[in-house]
Amino acid sequence: MSELTWRLGLGETATAVIITADDFGLCHAANVGVIESMTTGLATSASLLVPGPWAKQAAATYRGQDLGVLLAITAEHELLRFGPITHAPSLLGGDGGFAGSVADALDHADLDEVRKECRAQLERAILYGIDVTHLASAQSALVTRPEFFDIVLELAEEYRLPLRLLSGSSDLGLGFPARQLAKQAGVIVPDRVIETSGTGLRARLDEVIASLVDGVTEIVIHPAVESAELEAFADDAKRRVDDLRLSTHEAAFKAVLRDHGAVALGWKPLLGLARRSPSSMI
Repeated sequence: MSELTWRLGLGETATAVIITADDFGLCHAANVGVIESMTTGLATSASLLVPGPWAKQAAATYRGQDLGVLLAITAEHELLRFGPITHAPSLLGGDGGFAGSVADALDHADLDEVRKECRAQLERAILYGIDVTHLASAQSALVTRPEFFDIVLELAEEYRLPLRLLSGSSDLGLGFPARQLAKQAGVIVPDRVIETSGTGLRARLDEVIASLVDGVTEIVIHPAVESAELEAFADDAKRRVDDLRLSTHEAAFKAVLRDHGAVALGWKPLLGLARRSPSSMI
């Protein structure tokens, strides 16, 4: 049984799914893919990569959609570089952009600079006019070590935003009780998350099916349209294009959700809980 689905008015045994299109703002191909997946596909939300090269164009398309902020301190694509929007020398890799790996970023990051950068990314999204629905961490970089997790948790608590965390089974390997700490702080988190970066959605369908049980599951996809731009820098270009195909143009994924009676949600219902509920009620 799920306390979260009960609080959302769906019942304790409901199966609910949030399908989030990440990397909105990474490139033009991703922007087009995210918009298509939300308007004609199964995506119920998106996450804006504020430091991304195409973030401003992505934000210009905002018309009240379910849109969160994907906090970033890494830039994993070697041929597409971007960096912090604040003065944050410790977050820079050797080429002037963010570090290319999570390990490199976390080993060198100054906590005060991370705190300032994350707040600036969220504030810039708000400045763009976006009613931010949730917070997430690119590559889960900021939710796997307690000192960085504290920064994201503080932002979520201060701005009363729901937060993406690793699934409960992954939480056990972190060495600190992230979900328990979020609950104590009154921060709303989905019951579980399936992150498809590195594999693509199609390769994780069996895991998706297994996750369609009581509670709220977030499925993270990375849709993009096929383009020379995408092929030029993204080693995972084909997987991104396939995420768009599977979530928008094919029937298989939709059939899986229908056969399991999954209720489609965005983050906005969770945001509603976060905004109206004091932490003592969590």
